[in-house]
Amino acid sequence: MTFPIEAVRQQFPSLSTTDGGQRRIYFDNAAGTQVPRQTIDRIVDFFHRYNSNTGVFNPTSVEVDALYDDAVRSMADFLGTNDPGEVLIGANMTTLTYQLARSLAHRFEPGDEIIITRMEHEGNVSPWLQMAEDNGLIVKWLEFDRDAWRVEPALLEPLLSERTRLLALNYASNLTGGVNDVKALTKMAQDAGAIVYVDAVQYASHRLIDVKELGCDFLACSPYKFYGPHLGVVYGKRERLESLRAYKLRCASNDLPFRFSLGTPAFELIAGLMGTLEYFQWLAAETGCSGDRRQLFEGAYAEMGAHEDALSEQLLAGLVAMPGLTMRGANTLTHRVATFSFTHDRHPASAIARQLSDKGLYCHWGDNYAFEVAKALDLDPQEGVLRLGLGHYNTTDEVAEALKLIEGVLAA
Repeated sequence: MTFPIEAVRQQFPSLSTTDGGQRRIYFDNAAGTQVPRQTIDRIVDFFHRYNSNTGVFNPTSVEVDALYDDAVRSMADFLGTNDPGEVLIGANMTTLTYQLARSLAHRFEPGDEIIITRMEHEGNVSPWLQMAEDNGLIVKWLEFDRDAWRVEPALLEPLLSERTRLLALNYASNLTGGVNDVKALTKMAQDAGAIVYVDAVQYASHRLIDVKELGCDFLACSPYKFYGPHLGVVYGKRERLESLRAYKLRCASNDLPFRFSLGTPAFELIAGLMGTLEYFQWLAAETGCSGDRRQLFEGAYAEMGAHEDALSEQLLAGLVAMPGLTMRGANTLTHRVATFSFTHDRHPASAIARQLSDKGLYCHWGDNYAFEVAKALDLDPQEGVLRLGLGHYNTTDEVAEALKLIEGVLAA
């Protein structure tokens, strides 16, 4: 059936917001998406009725306990595991990654090796570099193919050794949009005895994740990149999490996932996350899908992905045809998500971004914390790229208008 774009857009109140009468075109989704009404309603409802801490007998506290349990179960379905204890919810992806890096460091010895790809967001780089520095580990850099715009197995193989202990791997680049074959790369690293930590923040915005199919040891994502509140979520294999030294308060629970929860969780945001997951189930029903919660997530993401692919094809075709514009990512939709970055031979990225923002086209510029990617592509360290990120609530009319605006700015 036809993607119900108008019904979808009605679920996102911010899409109708204007600035002095000027409409907004949200093409900054790679940095953070708008949220549906279900998310907003859940947060407001929490403060109206359930604003309490946990662990006592009053009805409000009991409801909050149930909310947290339901949230980890729902996120387990979302990520593709049947074990809610494998789902850690925290402040953000970077904080959780630093926390786990500190715990993982106890498994390594001086001279052990870790591998970090050049495709990474800095949130999957600095925690490991600092862990290596503190513990005398050797860091090896895994390059990405400049034609395929992803890490190829042939590039990983020569870096693996009997001392390899960790691979930090990106699922999709937040600058180039390139998608890695995480399953194949994970198997190679694990066969060499390494732990695999996957940054799926950019990927989760566009495609549904299946951690059991991937086989990775850890996988991080950020709900605020897939239409939810500002939280971080990390999946970890139970056997890995149970074996780690948890830095926690002495009187805190040793049970999973609570042993990695530091302080009182942001329950209002967790309530919002439940609203986002309910929105996906609503969208699945709107498009004729049925089944259990995981099947509804699969149906929603299939429809979202197909709509985004059509928008991406339209946007990419328009961008590559513009004189002086160089795409910093694949010129096709093969092995990529709807994140598009470019530079221009006459206009700095910041100047383009400022003019587009003045016209109501929301976008980002700079290295976007893809620090190693920017260096690998020899980008201007001050300017980086102009980045556009599509979401499933964007429309063909918005893409057409965006291309017209970009063309006008670049022609000046």
